[in-house]
Amino acid sequence: MGRALRRQGHFGKRRCAIALFAAACGTPAPPADQAAIGGTEGAGSGGASGHAGVSGSGGKSGIGTQGGAAPSGGTSPAGGDASTTGGIDASGGSNAGGTSGAGGSTPGALGGAGAGGAGNASGAGGAGVTPQGGSGGTQGGAGGVAGGGAAAGEGGDAALEPIADVIPITRVWSGHPVKFALVTRDEWQFAAFYDRDRKLTVAARTLDRREWDFVNLPTTLGWDSHNYVAMALDENGFLHVSGNMHNVPLIYFRSTKPFDVQSFERVTSMVGRNEQSCTYPEFFHGPDGSLIFAYRDGGSGNGNHIFNVYDGAARRWERLLDTPLTDGEGARNAYPVGPVQGPDGYWHLVWVWRDTPDAATNHDLSYARTRDLVNWESGAGRPLTLPIRLADGDIVDPVPVRGGMINNNTKVGFDSKNRPVIVYHKYDARGATQLYNARLEDGRWVVHQTSNWDYRWDFGGQGTLVFEIEVEGVRVQPDGTLSQRWYHARYGGWGAFRLDETTLEAVETIEPPQPYPRELDTPVSGTPGMIVRWQADSG
Repeated sequence: MGRALRRQGHFGKRRCAIALFAAACGTPAPPADQAAIGGTEGAGSGGASGHAGVSGSGGKSGIGTQGGAAPSGGTSPAGGDASTTGGIDASGGSNAGGTSGAGGSTPGALGGAGAGGAGNASGAGGAGVTPQGGSGGTQGGAGGVAGGGAAAGEGGDAALEPIADVIPITRVWSGHPVKFALVTRDEWQFAAFYDRDRKLTVAARTLDRREWDFVNLPTTLGWDSHNYVAMALDENGFLHVSGNMHNVPLIYFRSTKPFDVQSFERVTSMVGRNEQSCTYPEFFHGPDGSLIFAYRDGGSGNGNHIFNVYDGAARRWERLLDTPLTDGEGARNAYPVGPVQGPDGYWHLVWVWRDTPDAATNHDLSYARTRDLVNWESGAGRPLTLPIRLADGDIVDPVPVRGGMINNNTKVGFDSKNRPVIVYHKYDARGATQLYNARLEDGRWVVHQTSNWDYRWDFGGQGTLVFEIEVEGVRVQPDGTLSQRWYHARYGGWGAFRLDETTLEAVETIEPPQPYPRELDTPVSGTPGMIVRWQADSG
């Protein structure tokens, strides 16, 4: 049974409600002729738009009886056939832009809670972050979820905020992880998801009602977690939904009446060009409030990132840019995260280049910023000619192929001086995987090693990947210090560092801040291997 959840909070001077949309997801063995491929969407980019970060191909659900792997690396055992796991809770509510996508349940205590805590099984009790090791995690990590609407740099532990209400929606598909969508505006609230039969569904209600109206749209989810759902409202209240795409022609629906889910129609083309191989749809609102649609045209290793803008008066999509934002020249493609609206007035975009579907071929961490999403520049203010290519971009760190960097695990945060800080991981001189933060300091990128771990995450290949490490951007805490959340399957699951702001080195390991009450990490399902997954409101 799906549920809507509201938490009391404040935004500016008015009282508001913060909402998260959740689903408990396990991964049963797929049918013999199907593989549970597909990766969950990466951790959200935060920012005032609250749209999700564009994902790569990692962090995919498991194959066969191995069970689904959450993108953070906390694997789940097989959860039975699809018929027994197809209807597990989702929850939603209204949002005022308070949380960023953090995601993930905490496998065990910070005292070294074992090797990831698979599903509800106990972890292995590893060395962890205290000398005595630990007893092992009690839940597998849920992985990063799509970003919420908080302005970058905000943070804090939301567990102190009480739950205002929990409202049922319906039973949803839980056979493998795939991101849903939640949008609230004024008195209206909408949830887009795959129902227990994997039909793309949109539910609607007014905030004074507990009952939802439903409509099924004519597309059915396969075994692919790339095929998440994106949804937005335009300036006139018309609904836009896109999803169930992984290198396929555009799938897009638009309502013909404001706030009316019964009036959806299939729109087969937005602009009419570069719409035959689409992946990673994202809606967000630009600096002037215009509705933007971003997606990848092409495939992994050979794709371009495209932005469209919606003319609400004419009810027509146009290209925001005359060219793609990035161009891999047929030899590679960019995996961007963002753009993130920062406290400095810029929108920030970070990406890696990837040469082939092999995840080990990520290289050259890159960056661009803009005030209007049209004119882009480097961190030093140098104008960038579009499309941005490898040779003329702003390279933050020239990490080589097989250097330990992966798409999805590149995030933007901000320090107390509003300087952008990019987090990622790569191999150190010893060959161990370390968390690094690159900060824009006096117009140039300075790379700081933050962690001192003794483990090498040696990933590669294509298809299913278990994310053993996951990173989030730095945040300024209420006491003025910097913190940073991370997931490490060998160091107790979800943890956090308190950072020295000058050196960006970890000075201590702390309890990771939570964007929602901790008790909500526990699935209500009795099916083994189920975990709770969250989606913040993007309205």
